[in-house]
Amino acid sequence: MDPFVFPAHEDFRNRASDLAAVEDWWQGRDRNALALFGRRRVGKSWLFRRFAHGKPAIILVSDRRAQGAQLSRFAAMLAPYFGGVQPSITDVPELFTALYTLGQERKLLVVIDEFPYLLPTRTREQDAVLTGVQAVMEERDSSKLKLMLCGSHIGQMATLLSESSPIRGRLTSLPVEPLRFKDAQAFIAAAGAQEKVERFAVAGGMSLYLDELGGRGSLRERICSRVLESRGPLFDDPREILEEDLRSPGIYFSIFEELAAGERSVRDLATAIGVKSTDLTPYLRTLGEMSLVERVAPVAGRADLRFRVADPFLRFWFRFVFPYQDDLRSGVLPANHYDNEIHPVFAEHVAPVFESLCREWTRQELGASRVGSWWGNALNELRKTGERQTEEIDVVGLRRSAVTVVGECKWTSGELTGKVLDDVEQYKIPAMRQAGLRIAATPLIALFSRSGFKANLMQQAADRDDIRLVALDQLVQDLVR
Repeated sequence: MDPFVFPAHEDFRNRASDLAAVEDWWQGRDRNALALFGRRRVGKSWLFRRFAHGKPAIILVSDRRAQGAQLSRFAAMLAPYFGGVQPSITDVPELFTALYTLGQERKLLVVIDEFPYLLPTRTREQDAVLTGVQAVMEERDSSKLKLMLCGSHIGQMATLLSESSPIRGRLTSLPVEPLRFKDAQAFIAAAGAQEKVERFAVAGGMSLYLDELGGRGSLRERICSRVLESRGPLFDDPREILEEDLRSPGIYFSIFEELAAGERSVRDLATAIGVKSTDLTPYLRTLGEMSLVERVAPVAGRADLRFRVADPFLRFWFRFVFPYQDDLRSGVLPANHYDNEIHPVFAEHVAPVFESLCREWTRQELGASRVGSWWGNALNELRKTGERQTEEIDVVGLRRSAVTVVGECKWTSGELTGKVLDDVEQYKIPAMRQAGLRIAATPLIALFSRSGFKANLMQQAADRDDIRLVALDQLVQDLVR
């Protein structure tokens, strides 16, 4: 068998830890199949093809065609490895039998991409198929086959790994996560700290989006040509991938459109869409299983749960592209749309990503064991007068269940003033105490700013040990080192 050749292997960037994990599985004695899964566009296909490059490997890609047609196609593809004779493959267990037979004489890598497409959708029928697969996999120790099962629907792949799955214990899990800010820099051709954050805030950690939006030229130019141009590669990409995985996408698209403007509670989200909260729950559960929407809770204490779009590019697309697609198709110039609809509120889109990077920095540099945000009621006396009703804190770090770090993040064009510090000390920390949170005697106050700090605030920080000012350049430098 000739080694598999991936023509673009030299263009593969990053994912060093994922490649190392797959290599450990390949070199090790583990005969379990490797379950490689992650969202569409995260880079799974490039990852397993780069890994297969130079190895004796067969890659089988499932799609939505009828199972019989897919299995016949796979049998034809496998015929050359059986001396030109097509193996009999009439069901999924027979496919596995054929693959394990190929690995009896020599070590062989076989990848089945989008494996869930081969399975029935009904649970009982799926369990019957997987029970047949289980029986075949019991003989895996007598074969040198290294089998990789890949999937983009995270919920479906998680079901294969669950306690109720017939093939549980016969799979080794390897989730492929979106790239973190540090690793995403391999795709971002930007010199300045602000542009690094802004490009990541649009593209997120998905390899395809980083590749399209991180290259040469300004971010505005890349957005106009790749996202806003009706013939651009990303103009309709989210719609295409979501419609492939979701039934009745209308409600899902409404959820995304509402969440694109910011976090929402179930109650507020249901009111905006015009459905009952209880009717919305199954949709949110599905999106959570797909890692598209995530539930957010205060890092300590109790308050209403919120939901947010997990991926920055999906949030960008549903806010700035989806509502305007007909206009853009009808001739609205991408540059005009950017200047009129995106530029004036672009900082609002970037701010939540900046806050998440500040929380990442707090974990990394200040050693808090838990880091998140907090929201809750303002001080009772202020609520009675109507002066303040609620308080929100961008960064809260805990050690041993006590709040040791309180931080505020400002993605604004002006320098931070002492008012931000006053708000933290006079309103926000007391509100947390009122809510029953355990606060350290002198928690560190960390203030993060895109545009620097006024002289009076810098002087206060110089005079006190419990204030830390973190400028954008320092934040990015620390995160990417």
